[in-house]
Amino acid sequence: MASPAEPTVGTDALDRRIAGLAAVAIAIHVLEAGFPSPVPGIKPGLANVVTLIALLRHGVACAAWVAGLRVLVGSLLVGSFLTPSFWLSATGAVCAFATLAAAWLLGRALPPLRLSALGLSVVASVAHMSGQFVAAWKLFLPHDGLLMLLPLLLGAALVFGLASGFIALRVLAAMQRLEPQGGSGGY
Repeated sequence: MASPAEPTVGTDALDRRIAGLAAVAIAIHVLEAGFPSPVPGIKPGLANVVTLIALLRHGVACAAWVAGLRVLVGSLLVGSFLTPSFWLSATGAVCAFATLAAAWLLGRALPPLRLSALGLSVVASVAHMSGQFVAAWKLFLPHDGLLMLLPLLLGAALVFGLASGFIALRVLAAMQRLEPQGGSGGY
């Protein structure tokens, strides 16, 4: 038992939820890092499915923690912390999360503008790729020739955003079927 002078650290259900979701996102991030990419900068980004699910089920704060922990811990585990790859990943994650949170909050405030998990995934994916592209262009490769890759990169972002959104829809539906009536829901 801790004495009154000793601080104690406790966890609550939200802390455990964030830790569990972040662990899943980090595991997916590490697995994806092991797969070769035919074009630099193009990866499926399946760990973002977990962030989307965290947002839709548990809100902005939970999703922010999951996204931030995934980028930080994932980069430490794959050995890319503070490398150019880390900065590109972090920039993309910040842009994607900011866009995702803004679209979600706008949809809550104005229901006619509400996007499904599929729509949210696409806007986040395109924002992620756009943020990475701008960072790469401004910080590492300021050459106009890089612009020739932009259509390919944005096309890949669209395809992977659709795939991630579809996966998120399927996972959310399965979660809803498994939870007791009147369980926790997000959106």
